[in-house]
Amino acid sequence: MNRTRFAPSPTGPLHLGHAFAALTAARLADPGQFLLRIEDIDQSRCRPEYEAMIAEDLHWLGLDWPQSVLRQSERLPAYQAALDRLSALDLIYPCQCRRADIRAALSAPQEGAAPVIGPDGPVYPGICRHRRMSDATPGDAIRLNVARALDHLKVDEIAFCDENIAPGHPYRLTTPDIIDGIGDVVLARRGMGSSYHLSVVVDDAAQGITLVTRGKDLLDSTYIHIILQKLLGFSTPRYHHHRLIRDEAGKRLAKRDDARALRLYRAEGASPADIRQMLGF
Repeated sequence: MNRTRFAPSPTGPLHLGHAFAALTAARLADPGQFLLRIEDIDQSRCRPEYEAMIAEDLHWLGLDWPQSVLRQSERLPAYQAALDRLSALDLIYPCQCRRADIRAALSAPQEGAAPVIGPDGPVYPGICRHRRMSDATPGDAIRLNVARALDHLKVDEIAFCDENIAPGHPYRLTTPDIIDGIGDVVLARRGMGSSYHLSVVVDDAAQGITLVTRGKDLLDSTYIHIILQKLLGFSTPRYHHHRLIRDEAGKRLAKRDDARALRLYRAEGASPADIRQMLGF
């Protein structure tokens, strides 16, 4: 069974890139197995009117979902339970660092090289790695100690196949490459109770997602997600990372690209078939 999901954040109108992601997930799902998830843990940026617009635009495209919508803002107990499990294994730690602290540590003369860039930006230099969860304060972020996690799993590498980019040819990263190239990612951000990495893993498991479809910009995040799945006892779904929709200059579309918002195409008289043809469906 192919059960997929489309998981937008209600922080702005859907644009052509969102339409491509949603149509891809729906096309690859078995009948009745396309789900909608609302990623709204960042309550400072999410708006109810954008969530309503998301549902309206998706229905206009001809998409439907058989189950009630899962909202991350209603899932905080599940994320905390996952953090508690990782804490019991001594695999997470509280982090007080601000972005300026990280930049300063990475630019110190003794580092001697340009910062390594991972899925979340510059790889965290481990300033707070000595801290324990018993030291945590309400203003802390929570990070995964990835070296300790990999040691706990007793693996030499993490590997997965992508069904779209290179079917049958696994992507692989060795343990040292994951430690040095991805690092201690944030699992819970200040004031949110979770982060993308933790919530997507917990929610995919809860919804029984068997095929994860998403942009190829998230390919490297898959290594972290598989590590978390193994640590939390979840099954690993299959993965399909698709191309990104870009503007004329080759830049990936973002929420601020209102000129490509579906609502504007609709207002100008475009049909769902026009959008599908524009995107190659």
